[in-house]
Amino acid sequence: MHRISNCVLVILIFLIFPLSNSEEENVRRSLLQFMEKLSGGNMPNDQIWGWDNNSDPCRDTWVGVNCDSKSLAVKKIILDEFNFTGTFDASSVCTAKSLIVLSLNRNNISGLIPEEIRNCKHLTHLYLSGNKLSGDIPDSLSQLSNLKRLEISNNNLSGQVSGLSRISGLISFLAENNQLSGGIPEFDFSNLQEFNVANNNFIGPIPDVKGKFTIDKFSGNPGLCRKPLLNACPPLAPPPPETKSKHSSKNGFLIYSGYIILALVILLLIALKFISNRKSKEAKIDPMVATDTGNKTNATLGESRTAGNRAEYRSEYSITSAENGMPSSALVVLTSSLVKELKFEDLLRAPAELLGKGKHGSLYKVLLNDEIILIVKRIKYLGISSEDFKKRIQRIQQVKHPRFLSPVAFYCSKEEKLLVYEFQQNGSLFKLLHGSQNGQVFDWGSRLNVATIIAETLAFIHQEFWEDGIAHGNLKSTNILFNENMEPCISEYGLMVVENQDQSLLSKTDSYKQNAPSSRLYSTFKVDVYAFGVILLELLTGKLVENNGFDLAKWVHSVVSEEWTVEVFDRALISEGASEERMVNLLQVALKCINPSPNERPTITQIVMMINSIKEDEERSIISEP
Repeated sequence: MHRISNCVLVILIFLIFPLSNSEEENVRRSLLQFMEKLSGGNMPNDQIWGWDNNSDPCRDTWVGVNCDSKSLAVKKIILDEFNFTGTFDASSVCTAKSLIVLSLNRNNISGLIPEEIRNCKHLTHLYLSGNKLSGDIPDSLSQLSNLKRLEISNNNLSGQVSGLSRISGLISFLAENNQLSGGIPEFDFSNLQEFNVANNNFIGPIPDVKGKFTIDKFSGNPGLCRKPLLNACPPLAPPPPETKSKHSSKNGFLIYSGYIILALVILLLIALKFISNRKSKEAKIDPMVATDTGNKTNATLGESRTAGNRAEYRSEYSITSAENGMPSSALVVLTSSLVKELKFEDLLRAPAELLGKGKHGSLYKVLLNDEIILIVKRIKYLGISSEDFKKRIQRIQQVKHPRFLSPVAFYCSKEEKLLVYEFQQNGSLFKLLHGSQNGQVFDWGSRLNVATIIAETLAFIHQEFWEDGIAHGNLKSTNILFNENMEPCISEYGLMVVENQDQSLLSKTDSYKQNAPSSRLYSTFKVDVYAFGVILLELLTGKLVENNGFDLAKWVHSVVSEEWTVEVFDRALISEGASEERMVNLLQVALKCINPSPNERPTITQIVMMINSIKEDEERSIISEP
């Protein structure tokens, strides 16, 4: 009986293992068939390429293939920019059941997107942009319920995409520069983060995109209408009118024409009335506020602040301010040769251009004596007394560092506070990341260098102000300015009082001791650490911190939690071949900085050490390259 049991066991082993080997062999054969068709019969055969019958895609090295380290199953196939000229054989590649990423961007693949794509059931990322694919979008594509990113831009695809709206988890759909037609379906635009259907043949009204996507994402589709495009949709065609005589048609035309003319006259009268009221109101509005129309507007800081219920401001922004006993020397000039003889009246008379306005005040660019450009920060709702404000600014001015921009002058009264800075002609980090770069290259090495300088400067300043308890309080990419040598400098330090604000944040954590002054002081500086972490995320992703409900920190956490860390990085960095390992290391630093618990965040000194280590690795890799 025992001998019979052993025989059965041996038979079972021989039955099971050949089956397992047969399954692995089947995947390998299918992938080779996929590559044979993809390359148009010209598959590379050198040893470095690795795609052959005598090796394994996971145990050996196959170019473009990534496997799960535990299960040894194919997880990703990334074959971008290999100039493949064949066809896309989905039935073969989908034999790899664990496949989640398939990227064939920027090749010369022709033919159709096969219906068999439905067999890649676990696929989350499908990139087919920049090829010569044609034909209709297969209905089976909408059956990929796990799909998060679908990119089919720059092909010759046609047909409709209505079924794709059934993919509920889609966060990216890029389909520009094709020949797609029909209406744009009701995607889940609240979930979508990237969307582009420009230069196709779509028609009809654009769905509600939740204000997230601009006009350029829909341009080049003459048949589209409604926001964000400027053309309104035409009214629905009325039912065919009953046959009438020429006389009655002529009367109807005259009647409708009369209605239209009457409506136009009424609209014209309303518009004239509105313009008249607006002009009368503008005469009563604070000119510094009134200029904030979204465009840069020229004025002077000393323009008359008339009237009504805001008469209390008149004395502080007009030359007649001395009538109320305010001396002309109220502007305190700190040590600066640039504005050594600057008077308060000089600022009032100088042309001022509104650069921006936020909840804490406004920012102006002032031209002094037709040659000196200054930046004036007008602050309101600061939350500290005028006396404390003066002490704070005078203390800030004492700290000297080449990457720290302290004010050169300030003015302080009960109602208004002005800070004067030297103008930095090369703009802000925000502009470099999100605005027009004017041909400037902002590569991985430059971004890492910016991160290093900001961290080191912030560490120095925190040490200087530790006993004073003065943190930056409002550190962000718009307050990182580049000097004439394109070196990043920290501006607007210490203008926000953060202790109370931070206390409310920390009261939600168990680690916060409300009655411990040292803990509050410690947490005050940890607000800057969080803000620096967000700046690191901007540098790594190239994305806005907040944009129509999009929250960068939350988005990064969600992507990283799904183990798709590489998806967060700016595509410009990926394209230049930046080190994924070092980008991931810097991302880990950023995630530590934005830890919800302030006491779990590293100190800025620890951050400097971590970033310097990454930078040293980067420099060693550059030196070792041939």
